[in-house]
Formats: sequence, C-alpha cells, structure tokens
Amino acid sequence: MKSNQALRDRPQGLQEIYSAWNTLQDHVVLGQIRTEKQYRNMVAIADKLIDEIGGDERHPLSTLLEVVAALIEQYESESAPFEDAEPRSVLGLLMEQHDLKQADLAKEIGSQGVVSEILNGKREINARQAKALAQRFGVSASVFV
Repeated sequence: MKSNQALRDRPQGLQEIYSAWNTLQDHVVLGQIRTEKQYRNMVAIADKLIDEIGGDERHPLSTLLEVVAALIEQYESESAPFEDAEPRSVLGLLMEQHDLKQADLAKEIGSQGVVSEILNGKREINARQAKALAQRFGVSASVFV
C-alpha cells in the first residue's frame, strides 16, 4: 500500500480514483483473463451487470459492462475458438477439460444414453440443453446449437 504522502502528492482527483479502484478490486479483478476460473467469474459478473442494467444504455454501470464484455471477448477469441466446431465436439472437449463422464451431465442433458447419442451424432442438442450446458460451463449457448 502506498504511503499517505504518496497519495496526497497525486494529481487532484486521482486519490478518489485510487480509493474507488481498490474498493472495486475487492469485488472483482479487472484485467486480462488468464484462467478458466477467472473467465467463469467474469461471465458471472457480466450476467449480474446485465440483470441490473437491462437495456438502459445510460445506466451508471453500463461502461463497466463494456469493459467486462471486452475482457470476456478477448479471452474467448484467444482461448475458446469454438466458432467452427460442431456442438457435439465442443461438448466433448468441455467434458474432457472438466474431467466429466456422460452421467455427470444428467441434470443438463438427460440420461447417460442421451449424452452418448449426442456425442455420437445421433441426436442434436436442443435449446433447453444448450442453455443448461452454457450455464454449467460458462460459455455462450450458441456454441451448442
């Protein structure tokens, strides 16, 4: 922590910004997302901000949402290139990354047999399943449709 003298020597207004930044950092670390855990946390924050802001572009938190969304977009473009992948391939990869078995997705998809059919290309992921999987893995539902 900087000394009080160092804080007093900052340009006018910077002390207030410094204080507000430290308070914000107690709740969320804003910076480049480097891990899957940080990514999931940032997505959860974005969801909360969206719930709060709604469609109000002049809401005081709208610029914070823009920053959070930009950080998420950067991480997704660098770390999760699912754009051209088949939904079943994305599901398989995520299951592998999270060390999950087919039965572990019973809540999101249904029985182990349904998961197996999806992974083998015999069944498509429906909208309800895509939404549930997106919430479980902290990704966009669009990667599953």
